Amino acid sequence: MTPPVVVVAGACRIDGCGSLAPAVQAVERLDRAGCRVHTLVIDPLSAGWHTPLVPDHFRSGCAPVEALAEACRRLRAGRADAVVIAGDDRLRSEFAGDRERRQRLMAVYGEDHPLPELYTRLARAWCTRWGLDDAAFRDLARRLYHNCAAVLREQGRYRPPAPQWFEPITGLFRGVDCANPSVDFEGRLVVATAGAAREAGPVPAGRRVLVAGVAVAEAAGDGPDHVDEIAAYDHLARAYRDACDRAGVAFAGRYRAGRALLEAYTCYPVVPLALLLASGIARAPADLPAVLAGHPVTVTGGMNLARAPWNNPALHALVAMAGRLRAGDAPLGLVHGNGGLGYKQGIALLST
Repeated sequence: MTPPVVVVAGACRIDGCGSLAPAVQAVERLDRAGCRVHTLVIDPLSAGWHTPLVPDHFRSGCAPVEALAEACRRLRAGRADAVVIAGDDRLRSEFAGDRERRQRLMAVYGEDHPLPELYTRLARAWCTRWGLDDAAFRDLARRLYHNCAAVLREQGRYRPPAPQWFEPITGLFRGVDCANPSVDFEGRLVVATAGAAREAGPVPAGRRVLVAGVAVAEAAGDGPDHVDEIAAYDHLARAYRDACDRAGVAFAGRYRAGRALLEAYTCYPVVPLALLLASGIARAPADLPAVLAGHPVTVTGGMNLARAPWNNPALHALVAMAGRLRAGDAPLGLVHGNGGLGYKQGIALLST
């Protein structure tokens, strides 16, 4: 049997709200117990996209899931007793008054290939595969927005965007359909072996959260030359199958039955819609409206309305998901990570 990996603590601080204390205190207890604690870092926007990657650093929207997979390997190989996944990105304060620098750093495929236009190309390639026209896609994007807004309304955190955000910015996307990276974020997720987890503090047995399965899969390449391959999302389907196999669960059926939670990566509508189909949650595009009407696709409210801390949305989601599972809201949760234009796909399954 594969040794369990336990989520010891998770914490986020967003725009000065919240506290990292639960994670900090858990690490202090692990240190006092003599546990070997290793840290993996999610790079901020300011690190750049094309700079050399430092060892134990991860970069892209899939990075937190990729880091979690590495943490599990390290723990199961006996190379650490606990691992901290740390992500800090002060997008609001660091780039205040310097929007040009922020936009330059976000132009990861060059100024000739802005992300909204590239994702529009990707969405159209995906639509062609599924026999959807522009009008059908825009309708699904509107339904996705209402799904995310409903999550925040239920949490009492919905703030309507200004009217201009509902205007088109590309042939398929409105402003509210695109990730809004304007937040100061600090996040920590602490995972450990079962033995080290006991040193980190007591957790009632029924509320212990485990990393049930993690998988990451890549396409052959990224960027404008690989749009058609990425749009097939075969690598997303592969990551989903591998994570489910490792967890020993059939997530789609559990989710449709209301017995699991989901955090789809909502940078642009094509990405969560692709997840719903690649996972079998929706068996065909005709199923998507009913899924979006009946099942929340995020626990955080999504990457526009809840804001997107560049490479850290999936870290935010892992912390939030672990909290929801520990609270007893569901026994199973899935967190999705999407790297670059979608060349890298990650799926993490947490369970009680």
